[in-house]
Amino acid sequence: MRIFADTTVCIGAGMCALTAPQVFDQGEDDGLVTVLLSDPPEELREAVAEAVRLCPSGALDLG
Repeated sequence: MRIFADTTVCIGAGMCALTAPQVFDQGEDDGLVTVLLSDPPEELREAVAEAVRLCPSGALDLG
C-alpha cells in the first residue's frame, strides 16, 4: 500500500491526522496534509483506509 496526497485538492480539514496520526500530519503554515509514512506497516492499514474514506476533499488515494 502506498499513500498519495494531492495538496492542490486538500482543504486542511484534518480528518486524516485525527484518524491516523502516525501516518498523517498537517503543515504548520498552511494546514495541508503531510504524509509521514508513505508505505505504512500492516497494523496501520485499516486506520489509513478509514482516513482516505473520511477525507472530505478526496485528496488522499491508496496505490
